[in-house]
Amino acid sequence: MALRGNLRDFTITQLLNLINLAGKTGTLIVEGPTEQAQVSFREGKLAYARIGREDGSLALVLHKANKINANQFRAIADRAGQMTDKELGLLLINAGYVTQEDILLNLQAYFTDAIRRLFTWVEGIFRFENDMLPPEDRINVKLELENIIIEGSRQLRELEQLQDEIPSLDMALKFTERPLTNVNLSVDEWKVVKFVDPKNTMRQIAGTNKLDELEIRRIVYGLLQAGLVEVVRPAGSPIPTTNPKMFPTQDKEEQKTLINKLIGRIRTM
Repeated sequence: MALRGNLRDFTITQLLNLINLAGKTGTLIVEGPTEQAQVSFREGKLAYARIGREDGSLALVLHKANKINANQFRAIADRAGQMTDKELGLLLINAGYVTQEDILLNLQAYFTDAIRRLFTWVEGIFRFENDMLPPEDRINVKLELENIIIEGSRQLRELEQLQDEIPSLDMALKFTERPLTNVNLSVDEWKVVKFVDPKNTMRQIAGTNKLDELEIRRIVYGLLQAGLVEVVRPAGSPIPTTNPKMFPTQDKEEQKTLINKLIGRIRTM
């Protein structure tokens, strides 16, 4: 029976656990709201992964890892032709650009990062194709899934905590009137700070900087803790009006009873 379903009912963590325990070979395809992910396995181990439009080629992986510069990347793309990643790898090793260890370590890091991004997906349709093997023209790895699953579970817990602190990415940011001084920002934090403006929602800032939901929440939380920014309603957005009918009951005595019950419950937490 084919493995297929919805991420709302079956999480990425559960899927990877099943693939790991069953030692499955094939490709997991996930259709998200805006991107598609393809993750290939051999005997329950991660072999290859790609998300979105990135082709996961060796040249791209090495370029993103700063092992080859932009000019070298363009030259490889222009001249590689029908060369497979294995052939390109041998060429780069013989030319002294990289070592075999460089290639394997960077491919492992790239594929693992793709899985980490996938852990943040909560909506999408998935299917597992048993007959769809890892691409033959790409270099495959052989990574155990246990540590990846543990790390993914930790990320999910962190995301849930950050969602409590920052419930909506459709809110905007503005600088505080008296921000703290002598704060050292990371490269990613600077990327976000550049777009801090009540006109820009956090979701828009994340899209501009190609940050996933966990990354943008983590960065914004750090900026909030540093006292640099505060969350505000986006400029020009309508102010929601309170609807008196939203209360479960219109009877004043019943309202008072419900409020007292709620206060009592909070005190026992």
